[in-house]
Amino acid sequence: MKKLLLTGFEPFLHYTVNPTMKIVEELDGLIIGDYQIIGNIMSVDFKSSGKQLLKSLEEIQPDVHISLGLAAGRYKITPERIAINFKDGDVDNEGNKPVDELIQEVGEPGYLSTLPIRKMVNKLIDNGLPAEISNSAGTYLCNNVMYEGLHHAKIMNSKMLSGFIHIPASHELAIQHGNIPSWSHEDLKKSIITCIEVLEEHEK
Repeated sequence: MKKLLLTGFEPFLHYTVNPTMKIVEELDGLIIGDYQIIGNIMSVDFKSSGKQLLKSLEEIQPDVHISLGLAAGRYKITPERIAINFKDGDVDNEGNKPVDELIQEVGEPGYLSTLPIRKMVNKLIDNGLPAEISNSAGTYLCNNVMYEGLHHAKIMNSKMLSGFIHIPASHELAIQHGNIPSWSHEDLKKSIITCIEVLEEHEK
C-alpha cells in the first residue's frame, strides 16, 4: 500500500473555518485506490509550517504529498503549477509578516508541481466539477508549503510526487462573508478524492 500525505490548514485571517481542514480530517485514514491517506493540519505560521511539513515528510516518507489551501474568491478547483522562493503577503496567525524573504537561502527560484495537474483538471471537468490550472500560488503560506515540499524532494533526490491544490470557499464561509463564490463541502471533498484517484490512472 502506498502512502499519501494530505495536508490542510487551520483557520486564518478573518476566516473562522477552513474547508481544507475539514476535508483532511475526513479523509485521514481512508484508502483511496492504492493510497492510504495520512492527514495533517498545518499551522498558518511562516516560521513553523515548513518545519512541520518537513518533519511529516521525513517521518511518513510518503509516495505522494498533496497540500490543500483555501483560495476564497476563486470559482474553480485550481491545482497549482509553480511555487516560488519567496515569503510575503498578509500577516500569519502568529503576527509574522515577512517581506521579500526567501523560503530557502539555497534553493531554486521556483519549482514546478510534480503532480499530474493537467490530468487532474481534465478528470474534474469530465466529472462536472469546474477546474483549471493556476499559474500562481501567491506568496502566502500556501506557496510556502508547496515550495518546501518540492524543495525537499529535490534535495533528497526523491521520487515523491508533490504539489498543491487550491479550493474555493465552502457555503459556510460564503454565508459568513457575503459576496464570495462557494461550493458545497461534499463537492469540495469529492474533488479532492477525484484528484487522488487520478494518481492511480497516471501510473498506468
